[in-house]
Amino acid sequence: MLRVITRLNVGGPAINASILTARLDPSRFETLLVTGREGPTEGSMAELGRLDPGLAPIRIDSLQREISPINDLRVFAQLVRLIRRYRPHVVHTHLAKAGLLGRLAAAADRVPVIIHTYHGSVFRGYFGTTQSAAYLRLERALATVTSRVIAITPLQEADLIHLRVAPAEKIVRIPLGLDLAQFSGPRDPTASRRMLGIPTDRPVLGIVARLVPIKDVATFLRGAALVRRRLPQVHTVVIGDGELRHELRGLARELFPDGACSFVGWQADMGAVLAALDVVGLTSLNEGSPVSLIEALAAGRAVVATRVGGVPDVVRDGATGFLVPPRDPEAFAAACVRLLEEPALRSEFGALGRQEVADRFGAERLVTDVQALYEGLVPRR
Repeated sequence: MLRVITRLNVGGPAINASILTARLDPSRFETLLVTGREGPTEGSMAELGRLDPGLAPIRIDSLQREISPINDLRVFAQLVRLIRRYRPHVVHTHLAKAGLLGRLAAAADRVPVIIHTYHGSVFRGYFGTTQSAAYLRLERALATVTSRVIAITPLQEADLIHLRVAPAEKIVRIPLGLDLAQFSGPRDPTASRRMLGIPTDRPVLGIVARLVPIKDVATFLRGAALVRRRLPQVHTVVIGDGELRHELRGLARELFPDGACSFVGWQADMGAVLAALDVVGLTSLNEGSPVSLIEALAAGRAVVATRVGGVPDVVRDGATGFLVPPRDPEAFAAACVRLLEEPALRSEFGALGRQEVADRFGAERLVTDVQALYEGLVPRR
């Protein structure tokens, strides 16, 4: 197997690529991982120690998210040379740029099985109308050389079929799989808050997200400011980094002039981070399968999130958290206030959420599903 991912930045795709590279049955599968370069504010899962030990990917620095014809041609040529040396039976790509260059290189060298995983609902919310239409045409063309397309949520599967990205018979749904064991043990909230440098004696509302437009962290901050009007003792914390860091810090200074909002960047020990939070929020405009919410539920935390993309597939409204409309800080704040005022409800949501995500989003289930897919395709080809 040759696995190609654009970059191992903070998020679910890097975790999945790591798990599938390291944990497939070694008696039946040999996997080589190829990755590119993370952006300066994206965070690196390798540097945070959140990838499987012993993972040794081949790094192609020219492989990056941004469009660059010269770099992209160079990466294509490097991938073709690598495929000719390694002779994989399967090339499996993750994320858009790796999906483009990896699949083209595999097709050029007639690799028997080519698979691509869509990790987000990229056809809505990420680009303008013209760019989205061009991207859709490109993905339809790539589907002609792709053996199988993996969707990670029911909505994404329906989107791929509705938009005719690939024929329905080529699309298979395999949900995310994450290493959730780190969130199951007991944690000391006071020690976790000290680690983050936030108050230890106040309720805490937090968000874990890339600071980029699609995550709409500004709505989270405006909602959190409304929460404080009702519950002045609440402290707000933002875990993450990204291109909007300075803009969002400026907004926070306006909304929280007393400093009751902390930006703590990316953190390695997410189990400790989530133990520090009473309620976890997410205000994205679109989501594939939200890793931050899966991990929050695995840690027994109640969540408030926007009803977008694959979020309703993870959070059951009124059972494991509350879902609210996007770009609605008032609705977000009202749901957060209810959870912060009702500890018993938080505990009920957290206990049920922990049970549900453990059953549905574990690493072992992911490995079993993908191994079955590979074995079903390789003999026939």
